[in-house]
Amino acid sequence: MEHQNIIFTNAVSDALTRVLQAKKFNKLFVITDSNTRCKVLPRLADNQYVADAVVVEFPAGDVNKNIDSLTSVWQQIGEAGGTRHSLAVNLGGGVVTDLGGFAAATFKRGIPFVNIPTTLLSAVDAAIGGKTGINFNGLKNEVGAFCEASDVIISTAFLDTLPEIEVKSGYAEMLKHGLLKSRDCFMSLVNFDVANGSKDRLLELLKESVEVKAEIVRQDPHEHGIRRALNLGHTAGHAFESMAMARQKPIPHGYAVAYGLVIDAVLSHFKCGFDSADVHRIADYVLGNYGAFHITCDDYDELLRLMKHDKKSSYGEINCTLLGAPGDIRIDSIIDDDTMKEAFDLYRDLMHI
Repeated sequence: MEHQNIIFTNAVSDALTRVLQAKKFNKLFVITDSNTRCKVLPRLADNQYVADAVVVEFPAGDVNKNIDSLTSVWQQIGEAGGTRHSLAVNLGGGVVTDLGGFAAATFKRGIPFVNIPTTLLSAVDAAIGGKTGINFNGLKNEVGAFCEASDVIISTAFLDTLPEIEVKSGYAEMLKHGLLKSRDCFMSLVNFDVANGSKDRLLELLKESVEVKAEIVRQDPHEHGIRRALNLGHTAGHAFESMAMARQKPIPHGYAVAYGLVIDAVLSHFKCGFDSADVHRIADYVLGNYGAFHITCDDYDELLRLMKHDKKSSYGEINCTLLGAPGDIRIDSIIDDDTMKEAFDLYRDLMHI
């Protein structure tokens, strides 16, 4: 992460001009999806670099984060005269930074790229850390590469283009980072009104949150050790996400992570002595802001099966990141089936199911 320049500002156009003035390239490509091209790109129309760039567009939505869209992006760059001396700007949410980053990492064996995340979730998660890729063969992020953007311009300037549900989805990842850092950091997030608070204050909280992730990634860029701390809330969260899709009632990624944070808080209490008052604080916040993901005893075996197929599982075990307290991280905690079922029971009590 030493070489990644992360800029926090709500003057996005000015920051982009400064970044591009310092680079040499023969052609600029702005990679975006159909939503961002419509809602965000016009806000950068006064930027001369953007005005002169070739816009490369693919259809919006995770369902389009696939090989067809990737091929289309390569083709558009190639037909517009892209070379290894070109430069890409990925303007959009996590689908754009994932797919656009992978396209840039592989076109002509790699051209440099800049990320401008336009959603809270992509700002705090996908745009930082160098994970790029596409979904393939029915599996999320199955094909990709570690390749970092040279620069990431992070702002809260475009969040008014999003529905509140998308902002809350990103905020769940910030809550995760707060728990990984300290109780003070977590409480500052709990006490902020994400739906109505100021963009500038949210940018301050976002900066602190991104710096938590950036420091972890700096220590472990390829996820061999401490980077697995970032999986807090994700083992159960991914299972909830998969179950919701199977029910044909999909939930946003951040909502699944929020429910997963409740599960991991309960497991942390069982296994690591995590304070029960903090378990209740997390559960109350999640229930009040995200509602509950409804499960019954009949769902337990399927949830266990899904967690054992998670990519963090090496030998079919359930592998979670837990906490002794906010900021006291315990990676690679192996959970047996009976303990996980007890956690589901307590989750249902806490979430009033």
